Amino acid sequence: MPEYLAPGVYVEETSFRAKSIEGVSTSTTAFAGPTRKGATTGEPVLITSFGDFERIFGGFENLDFGAGEVPNYVAHAVRNYFDNGGARLFMARVYSASGGDGIARSAFAGGDADDANNIRFIARSPGRNGNGTVTVSLLETPVTAMSLDRAPLGTVMDDGGTLFIRGAGGFVDSGDTAFGALGGDENFITANVLVSDADGNDYFYENLGLAPGHPRYIGDVLSPNPDRLVDQLELAFALEPGDGVDAFRLHAVLDSIDGTAQALSGGSDGGEPAAGDYTNPLGELGRVDDISIVAAPGYASFSDREGIQGALITHAETRKAYRFAVLDTRAGIIPTEALTDKSVVDSSYAAMYYPWVVVSNPLARPDDVSIPREITLPPSGFICGIYARNDIARSVAKSPGNEVVRGSLRFERNISHAEQEILNPRGVNCLRFFPGRGYRVWGSRTASSDPEWKYIGPRRFFLYLEHSIDRSTQWAVFENNGPQLWANVREAVISFLYNEWRSGNLLGSTPEEAFFVRCDRSTMTQNDLDNGRMICLIGVAVLKPAEFVIFRIGQKTADARD
Repeated sequence: MPEYLAPGVYVEETSFRAKSIEGVSTSTTAFAGPTRKGATTGEPVLITSFGDFERIFGGFENLDFGAGEVPNYVAHAVRNYFDNGGARLFMARVYSASGGDGIARSAFAGGDADDANNIRFIARSPGRNGNGTVTVSLLETPVTAMSLDRAPLGTVMDDGGTLFIRGAGGFVDSGDTAFGALGGDENFITANVLVSDADGNDYFYENLGLAPGHPRYIGDVLSPNPDRLVDQLELAFALEPGDGVDAFRLHAVLDSIDGTAQALSGGSDGGEPAAGDYTNPLGELGRVDDISIVAAPGYASFSDREGIQGALITHAETRKAYRFAVLDTRAGIIPTEALTDKSVVDSSYAAMYYPWVVVSNPLARPDDVSIPREITLPPSGFICGIYARNDIARSVAKSPGNEVVRGSLRFERNISHAEQEILNPRGVNCLRFFPGRGYRVWGSRTASSDPEWKYIGPRRFFLYLEHSIDRSTQWAVFENNGPQLWANVREAVISFLYNEWRSGNLLGSTPEEAFFVRCDRSTMTQNDLDNGRMICLIGVAVLKPAEFVIFRIGQKTADARD
């Protein structure tokens, strides 16, 4: 209560309405899996386009886990996700170290027996993508009295007073080069650096200074540990100088390799990921509250696919995670094998899809027939995008079935009606082709054996309701647990559910038929109150999908009456 200690007029602000509940996003997705490059630890990265993914994690080029090249399923899944309507994607790279850190490095340059006086170039993350080349070109720009007067502080050497200017007799000391005292034969020295990675991408850095104070000092621009987040994400290569390398030594070493390409080698994509390699990436994804859909594209092609699948389901089922997992069957299997894949899964927080999808290979070249023109991809990337598209265009309450699979040339196997009659009741969602209607998702069941959570729509809608109420009622924690709090909570939840009913997301012709909210002494005992528990009981009538549309038709006579 405010204090009134002196006579006067006091104006106070107050609220006459309950706090509102805002619906959370349901279309934000997360992928975990191996990529060409990118950080293997730390926070997941939010990307909003395939261009973002390519800059940070590399392109479509294949991976090699030690037994030959395999498709880069995650990169393809990211493109399929955005092509099918996805907008926000968190990416966590999975890397399985095998016999080293997998980071590409050049040989030490400088020729000194002690590498502390040498330099080398390195890739900032593991991967074959780093096996490229670095070429340094030193430039000398003539100095005039006016250009010296306006020279940036970056021309000052780290020994406290030597300008990085070379004259006929060597480097010129600032004490001998006062304004107007130059002879005209001096030059500023800078460097250009061209880096080419193994995927054919070039990175060009120009006008780099060789002294630590320079605004474009090479040691800062190509730092192994950059300060800016954007550089931490996108800077693929770095200069690694020895502890004994000062600006003069740096110039001498760079001069010795001027114009000569330095090869980087030793970059590796690591080994084939196993369940343990997904533990840290999934743990980091668990820290991001906005994620509602999770997948691990390509996991079904790994030998430890069941372990990875189990980790993905556990991640989705974690308390207060509020997310749904999209699972893949193996590639190239028949319907009975798809049932085998499904038999080891029983969760209402996941759904499984079959078969894989055939698309055009973005790596194909007209003049190289050795590269396949088509590639077969797991459905999870497409499905996650379809989930997001369905949520935005319709509602999370609408089961994401009967939706077009964009980008598909065909499916790996044409599923017949008879085959789907076997798969659908067991919780395997089929992708099917229909003449005149195209390639569509023709199933909307969870991987659960519980009939109450048979359909994806109701499960994801409940996750949406739970997450929204959880996030928007945090204000109630530590409030006095009495009738005023109960009334405020009831009003907030009722208003939220009423809006969902008006939007057509709940069953019932009246709000009373669609939902109820109780929060009073009938839902709490004295023991609950004594232990600080406020219990609100909420019931909603959810909509189930019209999975079986039945028309009954019979014969009638001409004079028959209705």
